[in-house]
Amino acid sequence: MTTTPRTRLSPEQRREQLLDLGVRLLAHRSLDELSIDLLAEEAGISRGLLYHYFGSKQAFHEAVVRHAADDLIAQTTPPTGGEPMERLLTSVTAYVDYVIDNHEGYVSLVKAAAGGNESLRAIYEDARSALNGRIFREDTAGQILTDTPLARLVVRGWSAMTEELVLAWIDDPADISRDDLISIVVASLPAVVEAIPAG
Repeated sequence: MTTTPRTRLSPEQRREQLLDLGVRLLAHRSLDELSIDLLAEEAGISRGLLYHYFGSKQAFHEAVVRHAADDLIAQTTPPTGGEPMERLLTSVTAYVDYVIDNHEGYVSLVKAAAGGNESLRAIYEDARSALNGRIFREDTAGQILTDTPLARLVVRGWSAMTEELVLAWIDDPADISRDDLISIVVASLPAVVEAIPAG
């Protein structure tokens, strides 16, 4: 019988592998259900090794949530070319699909951020800031909106509305299709922008 030799991972590679597994598990579980025991069992390693990499359950949760937030930012990155509204459509579509695919973990992060966990709130705010900042990005395709403090405030409100719409739709889609939801979210940004006073 031929056996495949096991590849020895560096500590950084092993930690990355464990974070990837944590994010996959978080997609269908709440953060409270994501335990050291569960991850150790799924990864086929000892609890002690997990503590070696993460130090504590809290540090493990924070690392997994940070990794998930980085995934969200990466997966929703709009294309560099195209019209601003086309890029927004691409990004919003990816966001909706991400929240659908990772619903339990996403809701868990939102609740943890709202519940007073300062570390998780900071991760949540960093992710939201990165997503919102794309609307003001200057590149060859142009901006959706001129960057001002008032515009930043309006976009923050729009992103909170978007999150609420998507989460409420997942809980009860009624007769609203995914495509209709995405169209509403995308069309609502220019409508909100029109309310910003000129000059």
